[in-house]
Amino acid sequence: MLLALFAPALATEPRPEDRWDLSQVYPSVEAWEVGMSHAAGSLAELEPCRGQLAVKLESCLTRSFEVRKEVNRLYTYASNHSSEDTRNAEWRGRSQRAELLWANYAEATAFFDPEIVAMGLPGVEAALKATPGLAPYDHYLRSAARDAAHTLDPAREALMAAMSPMQGAPGNIRGVLADGELPFPTVKLSDGQEVRLSASAYTVHRAAPLRADRVLVFDSFFGALTAYKGTFAATLDASTTGHWINARTRGFATSVAAAMNNDHLPPEIYTTLVATTNKNLPTLHRYLKLRARRLGVTDLQYSDLYAPLVTGDRQYTVDQAKALTVASSAPMGKEYVELLKKGFADRWMDVYPQEGKRSGAYMDGAAYDVHPYVLMNYGGDYESASTLAHEFGHAMHSALSSRSQPYAKADYATFIAEVASTFAEALLVDHMLKNAKDDDERLFYLGSALEGLRGTYFRQAQLAEFELAIHGAVEKGQPLTGDSLDGMYLDVLQRYYGEREGVTHVDPKFAVEWSYIPHFYYNYYVYQYATSIAASSLLAEDVLTKKPGAVDRYLGLLKAGGSDDPYVLLKTAGVDMATAAPYDALARRMDRLMDQIEGIETKKAKAAGKKK
Repeated sequence: MLLALFAPALATEPRPEDRWDLSQVYPSVEAWEVGMSHAAGSLAELEPCRGQLAVKLESCLTRSFEVRKEVNRLYTYASNHSSEDTRNAEWRGRSQRAELLWANYAEATAFFDPEIVAMGLPGVEAALKATPGLAPYDHYLRSAARDAAHTLDPAREALMAAMSPMQGAPGNIRGVLADGELPFPTVKLSDGQEVRLSASAYTVHRAAPLRADRVLVFDSFFGALTAYKGTFAATLDASTTGHWINARTRGFATSVAAAMNNDHLPPEIYTTLVATTNKNLPTLHRYLKLRARRLGVTDLQYSDLYAPLVTGDRQYTVDQAKALTVASSAPMGKEYVELLKKGFADRWMDVYPQEGKRSGAYMDGAAYDVHPYVLMNYGGDYESASTLAHEFGHAMHSALSSRSQPYAKADYATFIAEVASTFAEALLVDHMLKNAKDDDERLFYLGSALEGLRGTYFRQAQLAEFELAIHGAVEKGQPLTGDSLDGMYLDVLQRYYGEREGVTHVDPKFAVEWSYIPHFYYNYYVYQYATSIAASSLLAEDVLTKKPGAVDRYLGLLKAGGSDDPYVLLKTAGVDMATAAPYDALARRMDRLMDQIEGIETKKAKAAGKKK
């Protein structure tokens, strides 16, 4: 049964249970400082391994991963505190120190991969057979040996590691500007409410029920970004150029080839995603026409894309969202549900927006011996409730992986990460639909599901095409400017949303949207949202239809962590992402959802006709 719905009171002083408890990582700043000193000193202990790795393999790998685990824990503590208030210079400084420590660790261990390459894959296999204690490191060893063609000599590997903080600098600069220092405008909505359009506020008010408010929000927010697009372009150009320098240095023909090789992903995954998504654009255009009809407009605008397909003031307190997430997870069994409840009870999450807080939402699972942490900017609507389920899908993945795998194999690839989060969203949608009390409520959740698929699949594939375009430009020696980025983004945007076909009008002034998206700094990250939701759709369908072995296969995927290549792990779970099948299946799922909506619309129209 659905819980009662009412608007949450977003207090300026959240309850203790609404703030994460970072003292579980380190009890105080002083303890963190002791950890920093200890980790920095531990780097020197790795030096005797240089030139001797083949004969000291087990002891050197054990010590290296112990130090790595501590460095990750230090960074989790500092960076999450910094996310609480991006304006706080002290915490930003601590976060930067932890980031530098990570770079120092990478530099201190830069000789590991070259020396493993020198052993050769036969030598690695022989060592694994002779030394049972190397079992936790088997995937790392085999992966390093397979990367011989792209591994540099120790001196150049050390130099690349030393430069790693500079690789993250453009994204950090962009974050400081976008989340802390950019003077976002304050607008007055139709109901008299005055709103400062920060990035978090924009994500809430872009879905305003009145079209005039949506136009005001879009024009004001993107107008503010346009004033700084030269700065955003400079940081994105620096970041993308850095990706290309790394790729060339390691002997890759393109940046995307280098990025995908990090997880040994077949390049066919990217090309198949783009090609199949373009083939399935008629499904997206059908959705957009449905959206126009539901909104009662004949000229669908880009600013209309986030208004709910079905109106309704459905609000959820964070406690209700937690309860719904738990209830929807019931098909996963007792172990999964109990661990989820523990995460809610043990303060894994920081819930509400605060002045200066990092925008959006994320899960940080790097503190292996503690637990995952979730940052939210909870707004009280269904999208916020769905985002909570999404982020705790990530958290469950990290928690189950950490429980099941040694540290060296617990960290899973991004390619798999978004499978767990979108799987949790699919469970939530199914739960809401099954418990809907009438067709109106059912329409609301069907519309939300459609919007989620549009945003997580088609939108992310669109962003993936743009990311391919900007890297291609840099690889040809073309600088990225505000105007050139606008042009490339608008070209993809108008093609996806059917500007030429008259489906949606995309005003060129919204081409600056590229500056709003931090993921472009992550080096080919966004395509994995699209691949992941395609995979999770198939996996969730198997679980929800009670296909034999489906729950065990999915839990096996989560518990596997990073114990094998992500492509292999997904194939073992039953999904081959190098084929068109998952993407075609997702398009069919969207069509089925639209069939249901149109069926309810037809039923309502007939009922209305009979009443007349």
